[in-house]
Amino acid sequence: MTKTNKSTPAANQDIPVISEEAIRAMSEDDYMNPAQLAFFKARLQQLEKELLKNAGETTEHLRETVLVPDPADRATIEEEHALELRTRDRERKLLKKVQQSIASIDAGDYGWCEETGEPIGIPRLIARPTATLSLEAQQRRELKQKLYGD
Repeated sequence: MTKTNKSTPAANQDIPVISEEAIRAMSEDDYMNPAQLAFFKARLQQLEKELLKNAGETTEHLRETVLVPDPADRATIEEEHALELRTRDRERKLLKKVQQSIASIDAGDYGWCEETGEPIGIPRLIARPTATLSLEAQQRRELKQKLYGD
């Protein structure tokens, strides 16, 4: 099966979102049909909402910092803040990938490997909805990075 240009019915909000089990049970011929696209778009939008909520909570948490006189306590608080900021930085990068994935659904490109044009696969997309490469292409890329560096 290779990618074919289809219209993007996932942009149509009238399509009901079905369960993960129903998605897994579909045949390969149904790959990236309107129901599957609606499922992944809903999952990505929920993830986007959670990431934005976490970012807002971090901002509020950092504003509520209390000054403590003990240097050890201050160091602990600063380390907790640094850890939280690193986590949010990773989430910021994930948010960008989530938004790109939503845009690719709208463009009709979601679910297809960027390198080969082959299907990425439903199990891989369920595990990692922001995947842009098939498992084989991802393994080749990681091997190349391991052998030659970035």
